[in-house]
Amino acid sequence: MERRIIDQQLDLLRDKILLLGGATEAALNRAMESLVERDSQLAQKVLDDDQIIDQMELEIDRMSIEILALQQPAAHDLRFVISVAKITPILERIADHASNIARAALVINTEPQLKNYIEFPMMAQTAAEMLRAALDAFTSEDAQTSREVIKRDKEIDAAYKRVFNELLEMMIADPSLTTGAAHLLFVAKHLERIGDYVTDICELNVYLTEAAFIKHSK
Repeated sequence: MERRIIDQQLDLLRDKILLLGGATEAALNRAMESLVERDSQLAQKVLDDDQIIDQMELEIDRMSIEILALQQPAAHDLRFVISVAKITPILERIADHASNIARAALVINTEPQLKNYIEFPMMAQTAAEMLRAALDAFTSEDAQTSREVIKRDKEIDAAYKRVFNELLEMMIADPSLTTGAAHLLFVAKHLERIGDYVTDICELNVYLTEAAFIKHSK
């Protein structure tokens, strides 16, 4: 009976963190759409919905503490709860970056249109794909896929360097574009940080599956 109770609680915890992951991914996609399509109403929706994600984080925190205190899980179950407790705030931070992108969009959408937003759609798509794959790998406890996702962070880092240089040149060439370009620099940094956070999730996936710490390893 006790085994069945903890299994049910762990399954519920898994469902809740996947819902949080889905909401986080949706926030990122909407934030980028509000920027590319110059849709300030959609940007505002991202900001309004952020409190829902905050509440989801608090609920998962509460459940994790209750399981640790009342069920005293061991071995794999303990690693699972610890991983959830660490992944949850990471997802909330990713959602915060999406909100910051939406805030930037509210400013950028009032500025002159910059050419094609350079590589932002690619960066956002890569980040969203990495996040989705990381959550799938968490569900299936797939350490190998997690390691492959980590490698993709280099794609975002390389794109960030190109974006930074191009925007800098743009501001030097035409100071009237400085406000919009400066906010786009912030957007690029938010996307770069999201890639780093997804890497953190994947490292926790490896810990969950293999009981191995790969953070800071070569």
